[in-house]
Amino acid sequence: MSATSDFYLAQAEKCAAEAAESALTQVRDRNLRAAQAWRTMAERLILTEATRARQVAAATAKAQATADAA
Repeated sequence: MSATSDFYLAQAEKCAAEAAESALTQVRDRNLRAAQAWRTMAERLILTEATRARQVAAATAKAQATADAA
């Protein structure tokens, strides 16, 4: 199973909601840290996907240029 940025963001929202509902400071802080960690993972995955898409586009353009030159 491959995780998606939507999944990570949903988990972050869940943790943030649990933090808002918590009356206990330690539980709230733990959930806020978890929410931040999920957001960080989502941001990294989004960046990785964007980089991969740019690399694929560049490789496709290079292959097309090579084919056109032949």
